[in-house]
Amino acid sequence: MFDGLRKFWQANKSTRDAGKAARDQGKHKRPHNLFEAAAVYVAACAEDDQAEMDEATGWVSPEALSFGVNELACRAVIALARERDESPRAVARSLLGLPAA
Repeated sequence: MFDGLRKFWQANKSTRDAGKAARDQGKHKRPHNLFEAAAVYVAACAEDDQAEMDEATGWVSPEALSFGVNELACRAVIALARERDESPRAVARSLLGLPAA
């Protein structure tokens, strides 16, 4: 299951790298919002990129980042549940390796 997510992230790496280069050129032109920070932070965690995680944590307050990560997790579980035609609870338990309730 995690291999599928890993392949997804790696397949889009070149696209993200190009986007990152463009982002770096226009750095500090506008403030980052909490959802952008959460997306960058979670993607960096998945890729084990500590530098990118550290950068994302500086964009917003810890509380805002926590809210954004929570919102991203909820949306991801809902999307996977729809894709798998399962309940969000079953998907969340599966992702965490917990037995079915």
